[in-house]
Amino acid sequence: MTKTNNPEENQNAALKQLLDAGSGPRFKFRWLWFAAALLIAAGAAFFFYRSSEKKAGPTFKTEPVTVGNLVVKVSATGNLQPTNQVEVGSELSGIIEQVLVDVNDQVTKGQVLARLDISKLQDAVAKSRANLSAAEAKVVEARATAAEARSTLNRYREVARLSGGKVPSKNEMDIAEATLKRAEAAEASARASVTQARANLQSDETDLGKASIRSPIDGVVLSREVDPGQTVAASFQAPVLFLLAEDLKKMELQVDVDEADVGQVKEGQTATFTVDAWPGRRFSAVITRVSFGSQEKDGVISYLTILSVDNEDLSLRPGMTGTAEITTLTRENALLVPNAALRFSPPEAQATQKKSSRGVMSALIPRRPQQPRKASTTPNGAAPRIWVLRDGQPVAVEVKTGATNGRVTEITGGAVEADTEVITETLGG
Repeated sequence: MTKTNNPEENQNAALKQLLDAGSGPRFKFRWLWFAAALLIAAGAAFFFYRSSEKKAGPTFKTEPVTVGNLVVKVSATGNLQPTNQVEVGSELSGIIEQVLVDVNDQVTKGQVLARLDISKLQDAVAKSRANLSAAEAKVVEARATAAEARSTLNRYREVARLSGGKVPSKNEMDIAEATLKRAEAAEASARASVTQARANLQSDETDLGKASIRSPIDGVVLSREVDPGQTVAASFQAPVLFLLAEDLKKMELQVDVDEADVGQVKEGQTATFTVDAWPGRRFSAVITRVSFGSQEKDGVISYLTILSVDNEDLSLRPGMTGTAEITTLTRENALLVPNAALRFSPPEAQATQKKSSRGVMSALIPRRPQQPRKASTTPNGAAPRIWVLRDGQPVAVEVKTGATNGRVTEITGGAVEADTEVITETLGG
């Protein structure tokens, strides 16, 4: 290489000499060997990966079949209510003069809870008594008139007998008989007036008694809706003044059972329930009634179910919300399998012989991703089955199933024994 005094020309000449040297036969031969080595290494790595993938295969998660007690429960929510709840009102209109009880007071049957102003009622009773007295006086007067008419008729009859029928005349005899009949009718009318006056007096006295509002049961006052001086207007419906509960030591839990569960719920079944007021505490109950009539709320059909509750310590109160778990079935020493095992289905067998003729270059070329294979499912109407591992491969076993609690299912038939490991999930492969 000839050097000149121009640095830029010397630099260009050096670069040209380097490029001429790299384009020689020896340099090109080295690059071909390097590329071939890379291809061989890549092919070996690819075939090693495919062979290890083929040998590994899928892995499965298993759980044992167990023997235990199966308890099936139905959940429902409702409210606590007294066994007998009574609304006490007033049949009369008037002003409340006294209120003698308050909320939470214990009351007995016949005890006065409140009183109305009775001044007008007393006046009505006095008037009815006066009318009764007047009616009784009219009865006395009518009785005397009837006695007088009867005496006159008897005298006429005696005179006619003595005179041989000559006197009195027939007309006088007819008038005397008619007079007696009118007198007897007047006496009967007076007696009816007495009965009517006595009934009016009794009605007014009853109203006077109803002015004292009394408890119809032994129990406790849950609510009071009236105060002294308040006007009570009883028209077509008696206004509610007090709400009484007969005995809070015996209560009932009224729950709504979903239509999907009502077929399992029956009278006499036991249940437990919880309330927010006593977290961590469970109360016992027994079903006493399952209604046939349905009720709909927000498009959901349910059936009212009554549970009897013992509330001896009075810890439960009316209106509390209770969440009940009703025990509908109990199986002892049942063969139980996880529900996941009944839902499991292994992946389809993979094809392993279709890629043996691929060369190194074709193995390195990217391929379209394969579509995921669907898990095989049990045909509709076929018997349920579970899968077990035999020689590392999943094998189906048909079984007969019974009741389930949502986590495990009872096995009533099939070639399955306790402690058999059943597949519940595919982990990989």
